[in-house]
Amino acid sequence: MEHAFHIYNKMASDGVAMSTDKLLRLNEQGKTIKTTGAGTSSLLQSRPPVVVCVGSDLAIGDSLGPIVGSMLKFKTQGLNVFLYGTLAAPVTAKEIRYVRTFLKETHSDRQVIAIDAAVGDEGDIGLIKINDTPLMPGAGANKQLGSLGDISIMGVVAEKSLTNYGLLNTTRLNLVYAMAEIISDGLAALLWERCARQKEVKKDA
Repeated sequence: MEHAFHIYNKMASDGVAMSTDKLLRLNEQGKTIKTTGAGTSSLLQSRPPVVVCVGSDLAIGDSLGPIVGSMLKFKTQGLNVFLYGTLAAPVTAKEIRYVRTFLKETHSDRQVIAIDAAVGDEGDIGLIKINDTPLMPGAGANKQLGSLGDISIMGVVAEKSLTNYGLLNTTRLNLVYAMAEIISDGLAALLWERCARQKEVKKDA
């Protein structure tokens, strides 16, 4: 299942929040039914997900992830959430396999949202895509790094080509920044809501 929003859509950040929450709920419900044969509990559905922002600040086209991470870190100050990948401490391709192991050992009870830049058709540039499938980091650069996360959010920043030169060198920072604002606004709203919901559920338990 995929949801897509263009950066010029004034409701894009709300769309990111609602679509991500919906996919997290469906994914959590599926996992619970598979393991226990029952429906999800309110506590499970209220747990804030772990967010992993993939990319590097060494190339504008690849900097969407760490910019989102830095913005989200600021917008969620005061919340007890787990966020990895910022401009100060990026999660790059070479760390993917270690991050995957770390997440499995440290956050096995949480869903993971993975965020990265992507390439696509010319008409897709500017689209933010939310999928109920794991992220495949480096796929746009023809790298085989394996999957990451439960839910993926990708921002299409350049047209796919044989060399992907556009992704690395000709992507406009304005496009990446606008996408990062929308994604971080949407996820910040989701995380604030989930943390508040978790407190209410624990209070009523």
